[in-house]
Amino acid sequence: MAPPRIDSHVHFWRIESYAAYWLTGGFAPLHRDWLPDDLAPRLRAAGVDGAIFVQAQHVEADNAWVLGLADRYPFVRGVVGWVDLTAPDVGSRIDHWRADPRFVGVRHITHDEPDDDWILRADVDRGLAELARRRVPFDLLFFPRHMPHAATVARRHPELPLVLDHLGKPRIRDGAIDDWLPHLRNAAAHPNLCCKLSGLVTEAVWHDWDVPRLRRYVDLALEAFGPDRLLLGSDWPVCEVVAPYARVVETLIETLDGLAAHERDAILGGNACRVYALPDAPAAR
Repeated sequence: MAPPRIDSHVHFWRIESYAAYWLTGGFAPLHRDWLPDDLAPRLRAAGVDGAIFVQAQHVEADNAWVLGLADRYPFVRGVVGWVDLTAPDVGSRIDHWRADPRFVGVRHITHDEPDDDWILRADVDRGLAELARRRVPFDLLFFPRHMPHAATVARRHPELPLVLDHLGKPRIRDGAIDDWLPHLRNAAAHPNLCCKLSGLVTEAVWHDWDVPRLRRYVDLALEAFGPDRLLLGSDWPVCEVVAPYARVVETLIETLDGLAAHERDAILGGNACRVYALPDAPAAR
């Protein structure tokens, strides 16, 4: 039986309490609430069984809010939340949230930090070491200029499960790979690091993208990581500014059409269940 299909990267927010500094220009249509009731019919229509919430602001109270949503919406299979990695009591904070098995990881919006080397700071490294001690996955959110740090963090913390979001945001709109691909390959040399096939449509030209242009980057990721270390992710609702949810998922699945069925199943859900140690899934489709 195939594993459940899991979207490893979705967000929810209430606009009244969300730091919406980036919801301008082309992203302005996202300036409203996005909640599980919005996502549920999209998941059903696309044949996706569950989703993992990923933090979208540095507010620890959001962890409790989304875990509460997961009580009401069982398709919210896991929560990648936020804790202050630089806090003196970071270990106890992690333990507090990990008491709920649906709290499956931590992320920080690293690429918005003014210091491009933030992830290498000693106080941050101490927090990463606390995650590593507990085997709690950490999501890396990088632009290409940050990508050399992926291998560095993986080498420093070989026991820390690392998940590179959005393929490291290659400049698909420019057809660029030279500032990204060597660092992706260096990162992939570390077995504790895997990668999400997420956020790709928003890195392409919004009004002029197609499967072949995305497939080029997916193929490079497959070459680097193999099918056992790649995860399906939509980056919903952000993807909605470019294409409807179902089309985003269908496009990603189409880029995998050269793989064996068991390899596709791993990317479409099995790997997310394993990497994030998701609580027992409902029966697969």
